[in-house]
Amino acid sequence: MRKLLSAALFAGALAMIAAPVAAQSLGELAKREAERKKATPQAKKTYTNDDLKQIPPPAGTPAKPGEATDAAKPGDAAKPGDAKPEAEKVDATKPAEPAKDQAYWRGRVNAANEDIRRNEAFLEAMQTRVNSLTADFTARDDPYQRAKIADDRQKALAEMARLKEDIEKGKKLVVDIEEEARRAGVPPGWIR
Repeated sequence: MRKLLSAALFAGALAMIAAPVAAQSLGELAKREAERKKATPQAKKTYTNDDLKQIPPPAGTPAKPGEATDAAKPGDAAKPGDAKPEAEKVDATKPAEPAKDQAYWRGRVNAANEDIRRNEAFLEAMQTRVNSLTADFTARDDPYQRAKIADDRQKALAEMARLKEDIEKGKKLVVDIEEEARRAGVPPGWIR
């Protein structure tokens, strides 16, 4: 018991000695850091994305998958002394592209989604029309009226097929926009 008590007193004495030493060194460290910050010159310019120039894609990379450029034909190797291709030169007379910011990407996705929504609503209306024409066709006895209704029904079915195709194209367009945005490094929240 005596050994335990002496060990506890020794540990307490060490803790009392170490506390002021640690506090003193932290205070000195804080003073030195404050002096260092005062001595460091402030940044003269803050750079933003607008300040950075746009880097064109590498010369050998096609703009879109599956396209081949005239400058990079298979089998052609770039030689060290060759001049740069005409496609890489900047044309000052061309109007600048719109900034591809959050509003640009969100606008593209929203327009494509709105087109899909509009086509789906029209498809539902056409389905209702086809159902109505089918019921009307079975209720008629007159061959002339039945032929007219059958013709209208066929037109409505053709319009439905076109709408279904447009909806599929719209969904593919949304996927393509999302993929293009991913490749451009756009944050995912911009296209939701």
